[in-house]
Amino acid sequence: MIEISDLLVEFGGVRPISDLSAKLTAPISGLIGPNGAGKTTLLNVLSGFVTPSHGKVRLNGADLLRLKPLQRVRAGLRRSFQTEQVVEDLTVRDNLIAIADNVMHVGHRYESVDKALEFTGLASVAESSGSALNLFQRRMVELGKCVVGKPKLILLDEPAAGLTDEESARLRECVLNIPDAYGAQVLVIDHDVDLIRAMCSETLVLDYGKKLALGPTEEVLEDPDVRRAYLGEL
Repeated sequence: MIEISDLLVEFGGVRPISDLSAKLTAPISGLIGPNGAGKTTLLNVLSGFVTPSHGKVRLNGADLLRLKPLQRVRAGLRRSFQTEQVVEDLTVRDNLIAIADNVMHVGHRYESVDKALEFTGLASVAESSGSALNLFQRRMVELGKCVVGKPKLILLDEPAAGLTDEESARLRECVLNIPDAYGAQVLVIDHDVDLIRAMCSETLVLDYGKKLALGPTEEVLEDPDVRRAYLGEL
């Protein structure tokens, strides 16, 4: 469970997040909003890349803000980025091992990596170099890195951007299986409303850094204020 209380982020005179309070309890939650709404800033706060001016963030009751970024990773926080962070001259397996080396004890690293390769469908290309992968495979490597170890919260930043409908569906099915397979909560940013609707049982909508709506995804997407702000409807 993610609990955000009175969160404020300031860059000079700009407040990309202002007085944000929200509680996300669903196994897979969505985070949407128009460009500049504060979505990536919120992920950066959760990841430890941005320090808020005020507020609290708790993950399963633990104070997340007191931890440095690496400590958060070791505590179970994982994240993908809009631009894949795949090391080109390492194999797929070694890309995952590089994460395991930082978050796990030696005895269980390879077992966890093998499980992640099978889970993401990457076992057949495990010995291929990062430079040989197509976009879909690179996105699945990112997902594989997110499930290595014992993840508790996985943040996915536009995981399906640029994928075909078939590839997006395959990625979606994999994400949907994460809570049961790993016991981790997932928070997804994506501009694809259909993808959010298909994956997320609850959704948080940000607008100008403030909470515009939070609730069951179908209800949120039908909210007139959300449709005006996010979908451009009058």
